[in-house]
Amino acid sequence: MTEPLSPSIYNMASYNPSLIPGIEKVLIIGSGGLSIGQAGEFDYSGSQAIKALKEANKFTILINPNIATNQTSKLLADKVYYLPVTPEYITYIIEKEKPDSILLTFGGQTALNCGIELHDSGVFNKYNIKVLGTPINTLKTSEDRDLFAKALNTINIPIAESIACNSIEDSLIAANKIHYPVIVRAAFALGGLGSGFASNDIELKQLASQSLSLSPQILVEKSLKGWKEVEYEVVRDNAGNCITVCNMENFDPLGVHTGDSIVLAPSQTLSDEEFHMLRSAAIKIINHLGVVGECNVQYALSPNSLDYRVIEVNARLSRSSALASKATGYPLAYTAAKIALGYNLPELPNPITKTTVANFEPSLDYIVCKIPKWDLSKFQHVDKHIGSSMKSVGEVMAIGRNYEEAFQKALRQIDPSILGFQPSNEFGSNLDNALKYPTDRRPFAIAQALIVENYSIEKLHELTHIDNWFLFKLENLSKMYKYLQTLTFKDLNHEILLKSKKLGFSDKQIVTLIKKDTTQLNELHIREKRKSFNIIPFVKKIDTLAAEFPANTNYLYTTYNATKNDVSFDDNGIMVLGSGVYRIGSSVEFDWCAVNTVKTLREQNLKTIMINYNPETVSTDFDEVDKLYFEELSFERVLDIYEIENSKGCVISMGGQLPQNIALKLYETDIVNILGTSPVDIDNAENRHKFSSILDSIKVDQPAWNELTSLESAKSFANKVQYPVLIRPSYVLSGAAMNVVYNDKDLIEKLTMASDISPDHPVVMTKFIENAYEIDVDAVAYKGSVLVHAISEHVENAGIHSGDATLMLPPQRLSTTLQATLKTVADKVAKAFNITGPFNMQIIHDPHSTNGNNCKVIECNIRASRSFPFVSKVLGVNFIDIAVKAFLGEKYIPKPVDLMQDKKYDYVGTKVPQFSFTRLAGADPFLGVEMASTGEVAAFGKNLIESYWTAIQSTINFHVPLPGDGILLGGDEFSFNSLADIVSIISKLGYKLFVTNDKIKEALKFYSNGVDINILNFPINDKKAIRELFQNNNIKSVYNLTKSRANSIDDVNYLMRRNAIDFGISLFNEPNTAILFTKALKEKIQEKLTTLNSLQATIPEEVRSWDEFVNI
Repeated sequence: MTEPLSPSIYNMASYNPSLIPGIEKVLIIGSGGLSIGQAGEFDYSGSQAIKALKEANKFTILINPNIATNQTSKLLADKVYYLPVTPEYITYIIEKEKPDSILLTFGGQTALNCGIELHDSGVFNKYNIKVLGTPINTLKTSEDRDLFAKALNTINIPIAESIACNSIEDSLIAANKIHYPVIVRAAFALGGLGSGFASNDIELKQLASQSLSLSPQILVEKSLKGWKEVEYEVVRDNAGNCITVCNMENFDPLGVHTGDSIVLAPSQTLSDEEFHMLRSAAIKIINHLGVVGECNVQYALSPNSLDYRVIEVNARLSRSSALASKATGYPLAYTAAKIALGYNLPELPNPITKTTVANFEPSLDYIVCKIPKWDLSKFQHVDKHIGSSMKSVGEVMAIGRNYEEAFQKALRQIDPSILGFQPSNEFGSNLDNALKYPTDRRPFAIAQALIVENYSIEKLHELTHIDNWFLFKLENLSKMYKYLQTLTFKDLNHEILLKSKKLGFSDKQIVTLIKKDTTQLNELHIREKRKSFNIIPFVKKIDTLAAEFPANTNYLYTTYNATKNDVSFDDNGIMVLGSGVYRIGSSVEFDWCAVNTVKTLREQNLKTIMINYNPETVSTDFDEVDKLYFEELSFERVLDIYEIENSKGCVISMGGQLPQNIALKLYETDIVNILGTSPVDIDNAENRHKFSSILDSIKVDQPAWNELTSLESAKSFANKVQYPVLIRPSYVLSGAAMNVVYNDKDLIEKLTMASDISPDHPVVMTKFIENAYEIDVDAVAYKGSVLVHAISEHVENAGIHSGDATLMLPPQRLSTTLQATLKTVADKVAKAFNITGPFNMQIIHDPHSTNGNNCKVIECNIRASRSFPFVSKVLGVNFIDIAVKAFLGEKYIPKPVDLMQDKKYDYVGTKVPQFSFTRLAGADPFLGVEMASTGEVAAFGKNLIESYWTAIQSTINFHVPLPGDGILLGGDEFSFNSLADIVSIISKLGYKLFVTNDKIKEALKFYSNGVDINILNFPINDKKAIRELFQNNNIKSVYNLTKSRANSIDDVNYLMRRNAIDFGISLFNEPNTAILFTKALKEKIQEKLTTLNSLQATIPEEVRSWDEFVNI
């Protein structure tokens, strides 16, 4: 350990660092839309980098189309461009802004790949751009599997036997030379994209075919499945000072991608010899490669010897970097940005002590546990097994003083329905299989084996290859679980309660496990009893100096494994509840809301407390708040902290649905002062019966609906209102929870095969209005009066989840009269629910109705919505700032303003969803009423065409088809009119047109302007043949429009959609956006071709910064 004994020269009068000369204007490359493998961690690292550069008085330019992020906010970068993160658009910005330097390592794999391409094409040389931090050659060496292997061989560092391949044939030769089983890894890919295990030639052909469509090179490598996986985060400066900031160990053995693995920090099962062997190797590797800044080294370590292999080095900030930063309190991204400017580690202050140097290695007196969050149940046909390619959409991080405490906390953080380490009978007779071949449900399979089936540790280890140390710890939980099941409430004495709390059992978990007598018990009874024994959690600081030196930090956690608190509680700060784990439906947009809430509170000189447990977020950055609790967002923990801190109030409306779910319960304690709308009114809006009655009373229309408890009553209602209807089962057995059904046959199938309908499991059915416009109204009110509102119009018709919809702001098809009607509805709803703070309404408008201004409210969320960052940044008015001022009272609130009617806009903002279907093998890329997107991007333009054109190109790996390319068209008979509209335009632009059957050809040939439409015979279940079909016909875009998702994986429409995704081809699977893109092609493709082929540097019209569009 490098001891932090000397004071930092940063604090001395003689401080004069030798920085890289000529650096004044820095371009930072962001990561774009959140996707599986590249998520919110890059918002955190990019924000840290901008802070570091601004401290050094550098002018910062950011390119990032992710409008939901904190880094694209007003007070960070000097210039923000919402443009595609591609070499093409980065070049335009370089030409326009003339930066002198660029940062490539803070935007994930996307930024890194762009940087390498720009370097190789001579752009950096042409414009004299300095690459700050790790040199390009080092980045290329770490990314190119062949160069990497050669580099490590020269310093005698062992790597897995591997051969770089550029074709399927080469990969087969390599595998037979190395011997099966092998793992295939794609070069220049993020999150293990395109990787997988193969045991024979057939498996390898399928895998290599897909991998080579996503990457120019693959590595065929000897499989080390079953070895331990260990990771080191390393920082190195320009002078060669090198430290390992954090080492982490995977709970799962090698074979599961580290992003999909449970991870512990620091490592728990390594011997001192193993720890120092790998630490020394990491430093040797980083010095040899010449990394400048931060990187991580991943190892495979034999469980039976000191044998190890290096898996890979990420010479950039990564998901693990964010986790390591939060696990240790060491700001890796901030430090890496400072090093990129030329600072050295001994010159930088230690962020924890503030008085010693950053050139130290943290030493932890606590355990951190990370568990991934999957949302695989939202998708049909998806493979739920986890392996070498990442599938999780988010992750949680828990801190405890022992493994059991941290592990149980983390399990609960994944989802409120999980009480901790608990068994599940879902596996039946397939339990051994579930243990041997891991899925997203693995922890519950282990619990079932230990708690219910009484498996031995030896048998569990044999099936899972998980280290015995971890399994023995889980056995401790199993024993306490079983013991609690033998007790009654009266049996719970001081010793039992304290022991269970030290092992991480929650009050709710305990009350669920104990024997019940006639008394109705709930978690509050357990709470009262433990408090009577004075069993309350202690608050500890993140002390990365293991108490050897004073740690001055506001970064806190709670534990029962302590004897005193580390901090005083005299601030009485306002508590803000964060969003928790990122998942489909709740992502970085709610972190933006939480961070902006805290900023406004601090601007009013109010002390702030943040509770959140997501390591990817900016809200869990300790310099954002006065006190940060890295803790559960459960009723129990929030109430604990509120009482300990004697907080003035609690904000529950900024973190999405998770804080909202506990709002009423907190309110009913009479302890917690909920700021904003009363939870009673929030509950009235969440309860469908109460909500409907209130809408009727204020004469606001809604679609016909009913709650039904039998199949016959469901059929009767559907026929009464006339199909189609939207069904929401309360108990789902498989597949998507919500569906639009068009007839009795579909209804019977959905309510008998896929779900249960009974008095215990009612189904909500709503009349579904076809071809209706859907509209989002985001607003802020004070005591029932609207202060500000925004009307965003969906491009897609109603029936596509609002989170998957393309939003236009200001609206493009809504009359001023209709917009006035929408404002009236907002006024009525705000008054009826006495709203103070943010709210969102989803409304449908039927343009074909005889009543031209008819509006039907689908739902109202009395909280910030996912579109709040979008509307705030497009309109140049921070809705969260206004909402927080509404919480604080009348003297703070601004005058009401109608941003829709009183202001004119000469631009359009368009928000487009970012999907991650590439990651979800087998999932049908069909859009419907269940949300599927993992993120969003947005762009501005002088009109809808321009803004959509830019926004769609901002989605990851989107490629614009060029004239001469092939376009494949398909769908069902319901889509023929839309396909005809598309063909009538696209046939004039020089594309080759293909379909899959005679019926579609016949329907479209009258619209093709004489252009041939060719039929392709689509192979079933032959990936290689499909790939050749796409390649031989140069298919660069697929339009597939169907009314409903496929029932079978042999369905040609499913195969078209799925293979477009698998081979990285742009897919349009919804009629309105397909037509909009086709119109954009017509208007913009010639300009794009001219620009790309021009010898002069030509900058397209859409290349304007945020402040050039919006008055911010």
